Amino acid sequence: AGLGEFRIRDLNDEINKLLREKGHWEFRIKELGGPDYARIGPKMLDHEGKEVPGNRGYKYFGAAKDLPGVRELFEKEPLPPPRKTRAELMKAIDAEYYGYRDEDDGILEPLEQEHERKVIAEAVEKWKMEREARLARGEEEEEEEVNIYAVNDDESDEEGAKEKDGEEGQQKFIAHVPVPSQQEIEEALVRRKKMELLQKYASETLMAQSEEAKTLLGL
Repeated sequence: AGLGEFRIRDLNDEINKLLREKGHWEFRIKELGGPDYARIGPKMLDHEGKEVPGNRGYKYFGAAKDLPGVRELFEKEPLPPPRKTRAELMKAIDAEYYGYRDEDDGILEPLEQEHERKVIAEAVEKWKMEREARLARGEEEEEEEVNIYAVNDDESDEEGAKEKDGEEGQQKFIAHVPVPSQQEIEEALVRRKKMELLQKYASETLMAQSEEAKTLLGL
C-alpha cells in the first residue's frame, strides 16, 4: 500500500497482462490436444484464502483492491426492505386513518367555527359594499317576493280536470277511457294462457283440427 496509487495500478496492470498471456498458452495447449488448464487448474486465491476479485476478467491483487473507485465495485448493495403484505398494511388502518377522529382532540372544531364566522362576515361585508354602490348609482331594484306555495294556472286547470273534491272531502276521479272489470281481465288472461300453451305443445295438425272444430261449432 505504501507504493502509491500510480505504482500499484502499474503493477496490477502488469500482473493482468501476464495472466492474459498465460490464458493464451493454456488455450494453445488445449488446441494441440493437451489438458484444459483453464477448467481444471486451481483458482487464484489471495492471502486470506478468498478468490481474487475481478471485473470483466480484470483481477485486482493486494492493495489494488483498496484503490479509489475499485472498492465501490465490490461493495454489496444493501438488500431492499421486505415489502409488507396486505394483511400487515391493514393492521395499521383504523377509524383515525379515515379522518373520523379529527374532532376528538377539541382543536379542529373551534378553528373551523372561527374560520366559518370569518368567511360569513367577509361575505356580508362584500354584499353591503355592493348594495351601497348600487344605491349610489341609482340602480337598486326592488326585490320581488317569491311565493313558493303559488300554483301555476296551467297546473291548477289540469288538476281540476282530473279530480274534484266532494262535499265530504272525498276525491272523485273521471275516467276518459273504458276501464275493464276484474272479471274481464281474468278471462283475457286465461285466453292468453291457453293460446300460449297451444302454440307451445300442440302440433300443426292438432291446431288445424281445433280450428275446424271451432268453425263447425260456430265459435
